[in-house]
Amino acid sequence: MHPRCVKIIVMVSSVLVGLSCDESLSKLTGPTPNLQPTFSSIQRDIFNASDSSGRPPCTRCHTDVGRTPSGGINLRTEVAYANLINVPSRKPGVFRVVPGDPEHSYIIHKLEGRSDIVGVRMPNGGPYLSDGQILVIRRWIELGAQNN
Repeated sequence: MHPRCVKIIVMVSSVLVGLSCDESLSKLTGPTPNLQPTFSSIQRDIFNASDSSGRPPCTRCHTDVGRTPSGGINLRTEVAYANLINVPSRKPGVFRVVPGDPEHSYIIHKLEGRSDIVGVRMPNGGPYLSDGQILVIRRWIELGAQNN
């Protein structure tokens, strides 16, 4: 096969793979099809917004506007990042988000409803985040939980 044909096939294949990855991510995240593993996307699509599953925004409870934030976690845009990263949770010895380590990030335990959590699975009463939505949050943490 001619080298030029090989280059064209490789380029077309790369484009198709890239498109299928984007399509897969939007299918994976279900009720939040634009969700990306960035803090700004998680803030916009999870913390601040409800979604098509009927899940309320996290800031419905986790805000200091007119109330004390549930669990002491204020997820308003201006303060959310500082209230999550390397901040101890109410469970002794556990941190809310440990950059690079989703398994030791208590937010993942709360979102998945693991047996080791204090209180109830989040969001309280559901509907809960989909496995795909949680996977995107896990990925953001794996990538270092950047303020991006």
